[in-house]
Amino acid sequence: MNTATHNLENDHVYILRLIEVMESMTVSENLNPDDVDKVIFLIRNFADGLHHAKEENLLFPKMVEKGYSFEMGPVAVMMHEHADGRNFVKGMAENNLKLRSGDMGASEAVMANMTRYAELLRAHISKENNVLFKMADNVLSTDEQQQLLNKFGKLIEELILAIRFLLHTSYCWSF
Repeated sequence: MNTATHNLENDHVYILRLIEVMESMTVSENLNPDDVDKVIFLIRNFADGLHHAKEENLLFPKMVEKGYSFEMGPVAVMMHEHADGRNFVKGMAENNLKLRSGDMGASEAVMANMTRYAELLRAHISKENNVLFKMADNVLSTDEQQQLLNKFGKLIEELILAIRFLLHTSYCWSF
């Protein structure tokens, strides 16, 4: 049976593939700022923008309804790690701008933030897949799992509509 937690685990497969790409970038001699921008885009729009939205806006509040806390315990830890990840992505983006401006030393800072993000997310995903999602499966009914899954689908639809809007308006904004 497809469940909300299974859907989130499937997202993790793609996030781990992105992490593998990032790890290969951190050992390259010439870091390409365009490639870094693509990684940042994927993190901000898929890993954080969609996947973390599913968790933070839908799954975690449902777990809080079931007795878990946003202030302490596993949900709080996951929220904190999401924030840490955003800080690493911010570091990537800020230093990538410096790299684009010719500051070759910024390459090391981009790679350091990528490495820290990758390490964080590998451990984070392991905790979610092996602990948090099991906890959710134990407290959520089949109906609640289905409701979450339906809401995940609506988030995806909203993202697709937003992308279509941006694509359409970008043509209108060409000068």
